[in-house]
Amino acid sequence: MKDCVFCGIADGHIPAEKIYQDSMIIAFLDINPVQFGHSLIVPRTHFPSMNESPDDIIEYIFVKAKHLMPIIQKATKADYVAVSVVGLDVPHFHVHLVPRYFNDGLANFWPTKKYNGKEMRQFADKIRSLI
Repeated sequence: MKDCVFCGIADGHIPAEKIYQDSMIIAFLDINPVQFGHSLIVPRTHFPSMNESPDDIIEYIFVKAKHLMPIIQKATKADYVAVSVVGLDVPHFHVHLVPRYFNDGLANFWPTKKYNGKEMRQFADKIRSLI
C-alpha cells in the first residue's frame, strides 16, 4: 500500500532497525518503544488488520514470535516478553513483542470491569449465538 509506513519499511524505502526478516515477514524495533527492545513483527504483504489476514500469515507470524521472544528476553535481560495485537496505530497487521520486568510499573493488562447480575451470561449468549 502506497502510504503505509510498515509497507515502506518492508520494501526498504523507510529505514528501521531490523532484527529479523525473510520472504514473508520483517521484525524491527518499535520507534516509540514501551521498553527498549520492543519489537514489531509485520507481514511483507499489506493486510489492514488481523481479521483481514490469511490464516497462514497469522500462523507464521506467531511461530516467529515464539522464536524471537526468548532471544529478545535474553538480549534485554527481561523477565518475560509480552505479546500484543492492537492494530490501531498503523493499519497494517502487526504483532508487538514487549520486554517486561516484574517491577517495571506497567499494567499487566487493561483496567478491568465487573459484570452485574446476569450480564456475564447475556454477553456469553450473544457471542455464542454468532459462532
